[in-house]
Amino acid sequence: MTQNPILKVLFTFQKYGVKSLLIGGQACIIYGAAEFSRDSDFIILCEPENLNKLKKALNSLKAKNIYLPPLREEFLNKGHACHFRCYARGVSGLRIAIIAKLRGCEDFKQLWKRKQIVKLPGNKIVQIIGLEDLVQSKKTQRDKDWWMLNRLVENDMILTKRPSRKKIKWWLLECRNSEKLIRLVKKNKELAKECILKRPLLKTALKGDVKKLQRELYKEELKEREKDEKYWLPLKKELETLRHKKVSPL
Repeated sequence: MTQNPILKVLFTFQKYGVKSLLIGGQACIIYGAAEFSRDSDFIILCEPENLNKLKKALNSLKAKNIYLPPLREEFLNKGHACHFRCYARGVSGLRIAIIAKLRGCEDFKQLWKRKQIVKLPGNKIVQIIGLEDLVQSKKTQRDKDWWMLNRLVENDMILTKRPSRKKIKWWLLECRNSEKLIRLVKKNKELAKECILKRPLLKTALKGDVKKLQRELYKEELKEREKDEKYWLPLKKELETLRHKKVSPL
């Protein structure tokens, strides 16, 4: 965690009882895969009571809705992100993005069950999205997200000294470095064979064909990018409709 303003936002959310998880760049920092992020992104439980608590917390931060759509349950449930700029002392200029759905991920209640809790001095805590869900959320159209995804997985492979079978299987399904993936399958051939149905390119990894594996990894990435593009297309169209209707984000 690199910025005190982010902590103030987190603790304000906790003060008002907002059920939320830190996602995005700040979550990547906590997992050791990023050095800096100006953003503070959250996924929330999209229920009336929780939204009311969120609005109180945002008012306390003097946060203004700066882009469409406005903060409403109907838009959050469709997958839209609601963007705010803070103007309270200590957080002035900080951007907050609120979302209730992440493409390719399960619903908030499942993400909440798999959350990670980071303890801070003074009996403070930070609740963040689980690593596996964070990696899944990075399968977008943006180049920087794929770079971050790679960092998250590879960093976990370095830091985990005694991986469980479940952990190794996850690496087999998510590792995107061809040479590292080949080394991983050689050490875990039986587990790799179990994962082939979910990730067919592991057959190529087992054969040790680096160039072919690189092509297959690229094709795999392109499919995810296309899925993300299709997911956001109707949401972008709806935003354009709101702009033409001159709907205010406030």
